[in-house]
Amino acid sequence: MSHQLQIAAFQPDLAPNLGSLVRLGVCFDTPVHVIEPCGFPFSLKLLAKRALDYAEKADVRHHNDWDAFQAARTGRLVLLSTKAKVDLWDFQFEHGDCLLMGRESAGVPDEVATSADHAVRIAMPGDGRSLNVAIAAAIAVAEATRQLR
Repeated sequence: MSHQLQIAAFQPDLAPNLGSLVRLGVCFDTPVHVIEPCGFPFSLKLLAKRALDYAEKADVRHHNDWDAFQAARTGRLVLLSTKAKVDLWDFQFEHGDCLLMGRESAGVPDEVATSADHAVRIAMPGDGRSLNVAIAAAIAVAEATRQLR
C-alpha cells in the first residue's frame, strides 16, 4: 500500500514520545521509521507498553542507523526544525513525503539537516522555545493531510 505520508523519529530520547508517534501513525495510516540509536532500549515489548493497544496495528520500520534509514527511505525528506526558514503553512506537501523529527534533546546534527530535501518550522507566536516532538509531528501530519486530501 502506498502511504500519503511517513514519519521518521531520529534517535528518539523518550519512549513515551515514540509511543505517541506510533499512535499518530496508526490514526493517520502513516508508517513510523525509528532511527537508532534511541535514548532507551528499543523493543517491540516497550513499544507495546508506550503505544498501548496501537502497537499491534502500527507500521513501525526500525533502522539500525541513519545510513540504513537513508538506504530504505522513499519520498522527499521534510525536516521539522525550529531553525528552518519556511513556515509549515507555506510549504506544499507531496504524497510520500517523510516528516523527520529530531531528538528531543538536540534535534538533528548538521549532516542530517543538510541531507533533508526541505526544512519547515511551525511558527509559534508565544514564548515557548519548541514543541514536544509528538505534538509537532501531529500538527505537521494534520496540515499535510489537509493539503493532500
